[in-house]
Amino acid sequence: MSVNPVVLGVDSSTQSCKVEVRELASGRLLARGSAPHPPAFPPNSEQHPRAWITAFVDAARDALRRCADPVQVRALAVAAQCHGLVLLGNDGQPLRPAKLWNDTTGAPNLARLTATIGADAWLRRIGSTPTAAFTIAKVAWIAEHEPATLDRAATMLLPHDYLTFWLTGAAVTDRSDASGTGYFDSVPGEWLPEYLTLAGGDRDWVAMLPEVLGPCQVAGRVRPVALADLGLDGSDILVAAGGGDQHAAYLGLGLTDGDQYIGIGTSGVIATSSRAPVYDGSGMIDGVCDLTGGYLPLVSTLNAARVGDVAARLLGTDHTGLADLALAAGDARGPVLVPFLDGERKPDRPDARGALADVTSHTTREEVARAFVEGPLLSLMSGRDQLSRCGITLDGVTAVVGGGARSPATLQLLADLLDDEVLVFDADEATARGACIQAAAVAARTDVAGLVDLAKSWQPAVRQRVSPRARTRDVTALRNRWAELAASPILDSGVSA
Repeated sequence: MSVNPVVLGVDSSTQSCKVEVRELASGRLLARGSAPHPPAFPPNSEQHPRAWITAFVDAARDALRRCADPVQVRALAVAAQCHGLVLLGNDGQPLRPAKLWNDTTGAPNLARLTATIGADAWLRRIGSTPTAAFTIAKVAWIAEHEPATLDRAATMLLPHDYLTFWLTGAAVTDRSDASGTGYFDSVPGEWLPEYLTLAGGDRDWVAMLPEVLGPCQVAGRVRPVALADLGLDGSDILVAAGGGDQHAAYLGLGLTDGDQYIGIGTSGVIATSSRAPVYDGSGMIDGVCDLTGGYLPLVSTLNAARVGDVAARLLGTDHTGLADLALAAGDARGPVLVPFLDGERKPDRPDARGALADVTSHTTREEVARAFVEGPLLSLMSGRDQLSRCGITLDGVTAVVGGGARSPATLQLLADLLDDEVLVFDADEATARGACIQAAAVAARTDVAGLVDLAKSWQPAVRQRVSPRARTRDVTALRNRWAELAASPILDSGVSA
C-alpha cells in the first residue's frame, strides 16, 4: 500500500496545542488534532513545559489517527506563543514552570532596566521598546526572586525552542521569536549578552542561548525517543526552525507587505510585513522579524477575546448571545469601553484597569454588549494608527484570524470601524498552517524565495467577506472619545493582585 508524504504543523498557543497534517505535494489538509494546555492568567502566568510536550504528543497522535489513509511524515515545524522563558538544567530538563508572555510580574524589573539602558537606545538596538511581556523582564524577575534557579540554568529557550529541543536535542531558535526577547539585534542577527548581564548578572550568557536559524534552515531530525512518543515511523524526519505564532499565521495566510493581519485571540494583534526594519519611538510598535527574512511590525494588546468572556458572564449570556446583542445596538452613541481589564502591554500599562464610560439611565443591554465587543477593536485601531504614523503602508487586504473571527459582531463592527471590507480566510488554524508551509519548504530544500512562493500557492480561499454598514454613527467621534479615555491616568490607579 502506498503512503502519502505529509508535513506536520504545530501551533502551541497559550490555551492549547493544535497539529495539522497536510499533504506535502499540494498542501491539502488531511487531518487536525488538538489538546488543551493548563489555564494561565496574569499577573503570575506560568505553565510547565512538560505540559506542552504532553499536549503536543496527544494532539499529534489525534491528528495522525484521523488520517484516512497511511501517511509518511517528512518534516515538521513548531510555532508557539512568544516571549515565554524556559530554563533548562545541565540534564536538559526544565528547572521551573515557564513564565509566559502575559506574566506581568517582571514589570518593575523591566522599568529599572529601561531606566538603565534608555528606552530610545534600547529601541534603536532591537527594533522594539520592551514591555513586561518580553523575555528579558522574566529573566530579571528570576534573577531577583529565584537567583539559585538562574545559577543552575545551562540553557535558556523560548516556548517554540523548547519543543524543537525536545524533538531534536538541538538548542535553536529563529529570527521571529528571538526578536521578541529584548536581547537580540535582528539587523546583524546577534544576541546582546550585555543586556542580559544588566538583567541577570555577570555569567556566560552566550553559552546559554540557542543558535538563531534562518527561515529555511534545518534544526535537526526527530530523535528516536520523540518518534516513539509521537507514534512516528522513519529516522529522517526533518524539523524546521519554527517561529512565533502570529508570524507563522501571517505566512500561513499567504499575506504580503501592506496586507493587514488582525488577530483576535487571547491577545490582540495588528500587523503587516515590511522589507526594512521599523523603529517606533512611542513604544507601541514591536519591530519584530517575520518568517521570510523580513520584518513584521506589529502592535500586540493583552486584552482581546477574554473581554468577550467577561461580557458574556456579566450579561448572563453566551458568545452567540453577546454577538446578537451587540449587533442589535444600532447606531445610538452608547457607552465606550477601554478594555485594559488585566493591565495592558500596548500601551505599556501593566497596572491599568478597564473603564466603561458614558453610561446613562437610557443605556441598553445591547449597547453595553456592543461596547465590550468594540473595546478591543478600538485598541487595535489605535495600533493601526500608529503603524500608519510610522510610514507603514496598509493598503492591502484585511484578514481576521483567531476566535474573534467566529463572532459576526466582531467582524461587522471591525468593518464599520475601518470603513472597509474584512476577510476571513478558510483557515481555522492559520498558525499551524504556516508551520506546515515552513516544514514543506524544508522538506523541499528550497530557499526563502521558494518559501514565499509556496505560501502563495497554498493561500487559502476566502471563506467570508464582511462589508461596512451604511450608518449615521460618528465613528471618528467614537475613536476620539476612546483615545481620550484610554489616555486617562486614572486607569492606572488599580493595584495588581
